Amino acid sequence: MAPRITLEDVSKAAGVSRSTASLVLRGSSRIPESTAEKVREAMHELGYVYNRQAANLRQSRTMTIGLIVTEIINPYFAELAMAVDQITHDAGYTIFIGYSRDLQERQHEIVASMIERQVDGLLILPALDTDPDRLRKQVNAANVPIVLLARHFTGFDYVGSDNVKGAGILGDHLAALGSKTVAFLGGRLAPSFIEREKGLRTSLEERGVQLWSTEELRSTVSPEGGAAALGRLFDQGSLPDAVVAYSDIVAQGVYDEMRRRGLEPGRDIAVASFDDTRIAAGQVPPMTSVAGFPQQVGTKGTEMLLTRLADGNADIPAQLALIEPQLKIRSSTATWRPRS
Repeated sequence: MAPRITLEDVSKAAGVSRSTASLVLRGSSRIPESTAEKVREAMHELGYVYNRQAANLRQSRTMTIGLIVTEIINPYFAELAMAVDQITHDAGYTIFIGYSRDLQERQHEIVASMIERQVDGLLILPALDTDPDRLRKQVNAANVPIVLLARHFTGFDYVGSDNVKGAGILGDHLAALGSKTVAFLGGRLAPSFIEREKGLRTSLEERGVQLWSTEELRSTVSPEGGAAALGRLFDQGSLPDAVVAYSDIVAQGVYDEMRRRGLEPGRDIAVASFDDTRIAAGQVPPMTSVAGFPQQVGTKGTEMLLTRLADGNADIPAQLALIEPQLKIRSSTATWRPRS
C-alpha cells in the first residue's frame, strides 16, 4: 500500500515551504497567484487529498489566535505584534492580544482566559520568570498549539534572533576598534540575556578584551534601568572603553546618564546595543545596534503556528527557527578612538 501523500510532499514538489503550502490551502491572499498555482499543480499531480480528520478540526475552529507579549512600549515588541497581526489577518484569523508585564502569574491568567475563549493557538513572548513546565502543562491540557517568540525555553516551537551570533559579531567589531574593556549592562537573566552575554564573552575574551558583566549592572528593561545601571558603574570609578546595552530602550538611559556625567557617546565611550529599533537610528549620535528583525520573528512564528493548525497540532518534535542577525554600524562606535 502506497504511503499517504502529505502536505510536506506537496510543498517539496512545488518548491515552497510547508507553511506557504498551508496558506495556499486556506486561500490566503498574501501568497502570490503564481506560487499558489504551483502548489495547486503539485496537489493535482501527487493526488493530494485533505486529511478529513484535520478538515473536521478546521470546521470547528473559532478562527482566533492569542498573542501575549510583555508590553507594547518597547518598539521591538510593537513591531513584532504588528507583523503577527498582519499574517493572522491575511489568513482569516482574529487576534486577541494580552500583556503579561513580564509577570508569570499574570501570563498564566491570560493564557487560561484565552484558552477558555477557545483560541485555536497561542503566540507568546514569555515573561522572564516563566516556569516552562507549568506553561507546557497548561497548553497541553487544552491541546492548544503554542509558539514562543524572542525568548526560548527548550521543548517549545520557537522563533527568535540568533542572539549568540549577533553578540559575537558585535564583540568582533568592538575588539577591532581597539576596545580593551566592555561593560554589558541592563536586562535580567532571561534566555536572551544569557545568549547575548555568551556571544559577547566568547568573542571578546578570545581577543584579550575584558567583559564587565555583573549582577550590579543588571536592571529593568527601560531607560531608567539603563541610566541607573550605568550610574552604579561610574560610581565605582570605572570607565570602560565601550558600553553594550541589553536593548535599544536600555541604551536610551545610557545616553542620558553619560551626558549627566559630562561624557559624550561615541567620543568618550563607544556605545552599542541590540534590536535595532527606530530608537537606535534616532539617537544623537546614531547608535550601533544588532538588528534582530522583529517583523521576521513575528511573521515566521505566525506561519509556524498556522502550519501546526493545518496539521491538526500533530505530535511532531518542537521546531526551532533562528533569524539571521545583522550588525548596523553607526557613529556611536564608528567615531570612537581608544583613549591615549
